[in-house]
Amino acid sequence: MSDLKTPTTSGTTPKAPFTKGSGPLGTDTTGVLVAEPKGRTGASRILLGRDAIMIYALLVVVIGACLLIPRFASPVTVGFLLLDVIPILLIAMPMTLVIITGEIDLSVASTAGLTSAVIGVLWAGGGMDIGVVLLIGLLVGVVAGAFNGFLIAVVGLPSLAVTIGTLALFRGLALVVIGDNAVANFPPELTAFFTSKIGSTGIPVVMVGVLVVVLAFGVVLHLTPFGRGLYALGYSTEAASFVGIKVARSKFWLYVATGGVSALAGVFWTLRYSSARSDNASGLELAVIAAVLLGGVSIFGGKGSIPGVVAGVLLIGTINYALRLGRVSDVVLIIVTGTLLIASVVGPSIFESVKQWNHHRRIRRSLPQH
Repeated sequence: MSDLKTPTTSGTTPKAPFTKGSGPLGTDTTGVLVAEPKGRTGASRILLGRDAIMIYALLVVVIGACLLIPRFASPVTVGFLLLDVIPILLIAMPMTLVIITGEIDLSVASTAGLTSAVIGVLWAGGGMDIGVVLLIGLLVGVVAGAFNGFLIAVVGLPSLAVTIGTLALFRGLALVVIGDNAVANFPPELTAFFTSKIGSTGIPVVMVGVLVVVLAFGVVLHLTPFGRGLYALGYSTEAASFVGIKVARSKFWLYVATGGVSALAGVFWTLRYSSARSDNASGLELAVIAAVLLGGVSIFGGKGSIPGVVAGVLLIGTINYALRLGRVSDVVLIIVTGTLLIASVVGPSIFESVKQWNHHRRIRRSLPQH
């Protein structure tokens, strides 16, 4: 570049950001920018990161709801709020991994509904132990997830098209299996267990199992080579394959996990409400995806974390429960969820554009002025 000069220690050449022995623009001879402004590091990176911001937002919403809404600050609220978010939190775990790879699964709620329908029909038929019935229900979810995984990872079809199709397919199968009927005569001790609380805290006993699932997915994503490979998949499938990551195998097992956990959510839904219906968990996929994206997972893949998603799930659950206590209609709740979904997609893009603009502006300012 003829219009750029190598800086010297004399004359009017700007001091920063050049480094002794470096080339123009603070670069070494290989063109690496050595004087580029550095980002946050250490504690500030954690305290000002996206996950921390989500936790701050959650705390603000909780404190505001406690102050403004009567009866919100009570163990009863804690119990019902957590029972409401458990299906979302469960499905959000594998959904986080799927979206980090740049894919999506829209059939999760239909898988839960199909699981519920199968459980209801098998139990109503009699002659089977409830444990066997629940196990078969979980297997149904695993098979549904494997079907998605086969079409996406092996056949190579787009995940959006496949899971839109199976969203309708699984819901239709649920309707075929159980029809318009509802099964409600599940063992009372089992349904009571799924709504029981830990002492007077209001925390559901089943939250212990949910935390185990959350920790398991957190360990897989953040502490294993498989999890780190998922981020690489999200950035570039070709590059991930080049460095030895089994792309098709990874995606296939992710969808199997999504189907299995969705079935687990279907089991919880059925026994919590003591009702097996074909339309159980309808529309749950919207809340799950909104919570995952709000928690900092990029819809384009390659970014996201389990702590951020947990905060996102709790934030959406708290907002919805607070509005419900305020006697806001379900239609408004759907609008709020949709708005959060859009904001969680558009917001990071705007923030990234502003960040890039500011970065380029600082680089331009560092150029030698003539």
